[in-house]
Amino acid sequence: MNYDVLIVGTGIAGLYTALNLRDDIRILMITKNSFRDCNSYLAQGGISTSLGLFDEENYFNDTVKAGNYHNDTKAVKLLIKNSIENINTLIKLGVPFDKTKEKLNYTREGGHSEFRIVHVKDETGKSVTETLLNIVSKKRNITMLENTALIDLICKDNTCYGGILRDSHRTYKVNSKFTILATGGIGGIFNSTTNVEYLTGDGLNISLKHNIEIKDMEYLQLHPTVLYEPDVKGKKLLLSESLRGEGGIIVNQNKEVFINPLLPRDIVSTSILNEISKTPTNPYVYLDMTKKSKEFLMYRFPFLYNECLKRGYKMDKDLIPIAPAHHYCMGGIKVDLFSRTSMNNLYAVGEASCTGVHGSNRLASNSLLEALVFAKQASENINSKINEIHYKDIIFESESYALDSYDELISYLKRKVDNKYAKLFNCW
Repeated sequence: MNYDVLIVGTGIAGLYTALNLRDDIRILMITKNSFRDCNSYLAQGGISTSLGLFDEENYFNDTVKAGNYHNDTKAVKLLIKNSIENINTLIKLGVPFDKTKEKLNYTREGGHSEFRIVHVKDETGKSVTETLLNIVSKKRNITMLENTALIDLICKDNTCYGGILRDSHRTYKVNSKFTILATGGIGGIFNSTTNVEYLTGDGLNISLKHNIEIKDMEYLQLHPTVLYEPDVKGKKLLLSESLRGEGGIIVNQNKEVFINPLLPRDIVSTSILNEISKTPTNPYVYLDMTKKSKEFLMYRFPFLYNECLKRGYKMDKDLIPIAPAHHYCMGGIKVDLFSRTSMNNLYAVGEASCTGVHGSNRLASNSLLEALVFAKQASENINSKINEIHYKDIIFESESYALDSYDELISYLKRKVDNKYAKLFNCW
């Protein structure tokens, strides 16, 4: 099977990459589960964007401050400069962002000094994913396969020539001029996470086996406000940062406020964990939304209001028990400003990549924007080079594939992440 571009992953990063590639480029998109089994689909809060030239410096400062100044400043500036253009593209494609009299509504989340986050109620990721998926699935130059996993790369002399794929019936080879890893994060290897359980770091695991550069894997992020569900293993209900942006507060067992809820995530999570350590028999604190009316909460946060109700909590009347859980991996496959990895003709986008934008702690709602901006960077770079590349049929003789196990990735993480931090995740 020969394709111009092989894209592994069908979240927002993968879909937006495909959408920005030229229509004469033959594309194969695969996902190891269904098209909607991705973290993009779960994203609640929204997408950050610059408000204009006057806001670029503030937005930059918010991002690097949240990232504890470990950010790649060139990548941050690129992100901000291209934010408005990509939001406008989504609007033209039909994403129904919340508006008042045709003007975008903006919300604020932890670490932001301005209300600069666009949203679709509390299901922004679902809305964007569905919009992109609907458009991409109708394009005649794109073939999409579900239940098809990448189990290894075809490569020689540090150049990628495609991938080895496996579905329920067979294992087979796909030749491609360019390959793009949009395989998402690593939450599926943790016992307490906000991630889809299938996200087990496939792209990272394969990259480690082929000595592709990895960056900043020690930077793992807890989300501070995750519903405390002691009997649930794996994916838990994330309570969007937008709840705090719209006035929610965090209180301890004595109903006392102990932290500013709009500080960056790492600070809020650490404060909550310190508070929890004082009450080990009750390892949670509370999110308090009771100062907001039922009408407001059901209009602004219909998904979360109903999900809490299913679990026995009325958001307008009850304190909601919360505890931090694994949420996001700032590190990943090292890429440049065009999303190119250290292997020729191999790109990485979305959470699987490390652009350096986030530093050691991601600013809220910067993830979807990063996926959009750097997916487009990858697409434009490929568009300019596609005619220079020719297929090369590499014989793949090995029967031992890179994704036979996740031992390599887990071993790597154990070396990178300190024991205290690992214990917080209860992960190994």
